[in-house]
Amino acid sequence: MSLAMQKELESPYVMHTFGRSEVDFVGGHGMVLTDDAGREYTDFLAGIGVCCLGHGHPALTEAVRSQAERLMHVSNYFYIEHRGQVAALLSKLANDDMAGARAIADAVAAGDDGALAAAAAPAEGEQVWETFFANSGAEANECSMKLARLYAKRVGNGGNTIVCLRGSFHGRTLETVAATMQDRLQDEFRPLPGGFVACAPNDVEELRSVFERYGEEICAVMLEPIQGESGVHPLTREFMEAAAELVHGVGGLLIADEVQTGVFRSGKPFAYQVLGVEPDIMSLAKGIAGGVPAGASVAKKEVADVYRPGDHGSTFGGSCLAVAAAEAVLCELVRGAYDGHAAEVGAYLQERLAALPQVTEVRGSGLMVGCDLDEAVGDAHDVVARMVSAGFVINATGARTLRFLPPLICEREHVDAMVAALASAL
Repeated sequence: MSLAMQKELESPYVMHTFGRSEVDFVGGHGMVLTDDAGREYTDFLAGIGVCCLGHGHPALTEAVRSQAERLMHVSNYFYIEHRGQVAALLSKLANDDMAGARAIADAVAAGDDGALAAAAAPAEGEQVWETFFANSGAEANECSMKLARLYAKRVGNGGNTIVCLRGSFHGRTLETVAATMQDRLQDEFRPLPGGFVACAPNDVEELRSVFERYGEEICAVMLEPIQGESGVHPLTREFMEAAAELVHGVGGLLIADEVQTGVFRSGKPFAYQVLGVEPDIMSLAKGIAGGVPAGASVAKKEVADVYRPGDHGSTFGGSCLAVAAAEAVLCELVRGAYDGHAAEVGAYLQERLAALPQVTEVRGSGLMVGCDLDEAVGDAHDVVARMVSAGFVINATGARTLRFLPPLICEREHVDAMVAALASAL
């Protein structure tokens, strides 16, 4: 169907919650998207960090096809294939145990149940992480916040206040909007759920003052190790260490929102590992299933075990299709050494962007990169439109900021082509 026809159909029937670019994508392979006229575009957005293996990856495509032919959904009242394997992989990766995760992935690839059971079994003294499967980042964050409050009520300090950071983004539900400390996203939807307190990112003194004021009323600090929607702003190690120390000091928990930063995007399995500060709970989505809707709240066993049957749930979360896709994606990422690849190519992308005279600052980690533009360039959204016209898909998070979230299969030659086009567009 043509772009014109698609627009004609959507206009009267689809809610106008997005300002869409003038392009209708109908296909893709690797780093390439194809529109309705057959024109190709190099993708540096990956569906907002979702399509981590690019488009049409054979491992993911086959996993989805095979599972769809067998069984798509039965609900969480039953055991299903792949769910335990994915949870075990996430637990190993949360511990930055790449060897353990690779042993699981190799056993899955070989179809060796004995080797899989041995590889997945926790070693003595190993930190075990348990997973609740959701459908999106917002749902994963809802689960993480509910868990933190329930933990406080049942075994913790009894508090219910969650400290969040200005400029954050945690989702579009009313609860996650309340946790997203941006007035432009909150004002039209008030009154919002309460129990949230704001703090400036990387301001340790303000964070200390928040804890001095609220003390044991605080059950959690929730933060993104790298704030994505505000323009790719990493937290400092000092700030994240202070957040962990302060929240644990009052008996609360640290929640890492890894929805955008997780699943190898930062050059590590999860971005908190780049900073070296471990949370008690983390929220995942986007790249976890490569394009199939999926999310997860992953918590240390001693925290997760406060949940009892009936405390939380989801009809579609962890469906047969979603966990089959997630298993295929995680196994491919673990076995393909994408952590080092994302770090190396991401560093090269930052280097090339920093060399452009119109770029005033470059930030990020791995293949999650943002850059600020000189005011003389004009609005960054116009630059995005010019890049689409030139055959490259990128993103603007504000009037002066561009964001790059390419698939993790991105190579240096893709970076070179994109930066050359960007230099012309600027």
